[in-house]
Amino acid sequence: MKILVINCGSSSIKYELFAMEGEKVLARGFLEKIGEEGSLLSHHSQGEVLRIKRDIPSHEDGLELVVQVLMDKEKGVVKDASDVFAVGHRVVQGGEKFIEPTLIDDEVIEAIRQYQGLAPLHNPFNLAGIMAMRRLLPEVPQVAVFDTAFHHTMPEAAYLYAIPMKYYRKYGLKRYGFHGTSHRYVAEKAAEISNLPLSELNLITCHLGNGCSMTAIRQGKVVDTSMGFTPLEGLIMGTRCGDIDAAAAIFLAEKEKLSFQEIGNLLNKESGLLGLSGLSNDVRVLEKAAREGNSKAALALEVFAYRVRKYIGAYLAVLGRVDAIIFTAGIGKNSPSMRSAILKGISPLGISLDEARNQNPEKTQGIITTEDSPIKVLVIRTHEEALIARDTLQVVKKSLFDSGRAK
Repeated sequence: MKILVINCGSSSIKYELFAMEGEKVLARGFLEKIGEEGSLLSHHSQGEVLRIKRDIPSHEDGLELVVQVLMDKEKGVVKDASDVFAVGHRVVQGGEKFIEPTLIDDEVIEAIRQYQGLAPLHNPFNLAGIMAMRRLLPEVPQVAVFDTAFHHTMPEAAYLYAIPMKYYRKYGLKRYGFHGTSHRYVAEKAAEISNLPLSELNLITCHLGNGCSMTAIRQGKVVDTSMGFTPLEGLIMGTRCGDIDAAAAIFLAEKEKLSFQEIGNLLNKESGLLGLSGLSNDVRVLEKAAREGNSKAALALEVFAYRVRKYIGAYLAVLGRVDAIIFTAGIGKNSPSMRSAILKGISPLGISLDEARNQNPEKTQGIITTEDSPIKVLVIRTHEEALIARDTLQVVKKSLFDSGRAK
């Protein structure tokens, strides 16, 4: 039984094809520079890498190429459309309507379209992927898995902004949170490692990549998360500023004569680690530069670590008792020095880092704290596509069962 998972960005498509028996990845790939010159598809399957360079003007053209490669008569891993059980799509913003994975129909598509205003940098491209796959594989069920869904358990005190309530009622202006699929995946993995049900654990999950967010999870349910109405709020990120006084944006707009669009671009694409360092949004580049004496790179890394550390303290207070803190995504998984910088000096809170384990977490099931540390810290590789595939399989099976067509 094969499930294809699609994740469409503004100019890219990421995909994985799973054989659900054992969740084996049969193929995966990344198509970049859609709508630009020099579009490139990198396709990995059966131990081989295929690279196709040609101009791809749209997401539909890109997905048509992906399907062709997957169904190639010589090297493909799919015989035809009937060999694909379902397609799962990552959708960033589900608003308050979608709190669980959902079988896609015309009504769902219209609702996703209505939510485009809440996520203009993401939902339009997620929807483009859905529409393209419906045309390319019209008989194959499609499922939407929403980034915001895992966070729907947040209480009002956590998700409301202190602005007139009429704007929440009129526009749905509240804190939604994002990266929900990643936070849920690593939380479930931590429960598996701990040999305890997720419903018995209090966790702080740290998704630290180019986009960064943290989530406080009490007994398996989210009670707070760092991203807000958009992915801009919260931690410092690669190019996003994170938490900032709203009046500072107004001040900049007035002084620099910037439009709303230019302010949005500045805060989303020119700030964060890139803005602080003036060098790069990549922690690997900044760590190398800092070792070579670049003071701006060192400062950017220090500010990043400080902000994460501050959120850990806040979520310790929110949860009261914490069983484990989890690091994931590009920075969280791959930078021992950043993990060490974040956890530095907070042993009084019950976190005792073992630096040898931190350098090589694979030897200890990802656990990087000492045996006697009251709060465990784990490093877990996220795999959002695997969770999307699981959710897609469950939704389609339930739909078939409810309709009486289950085998």
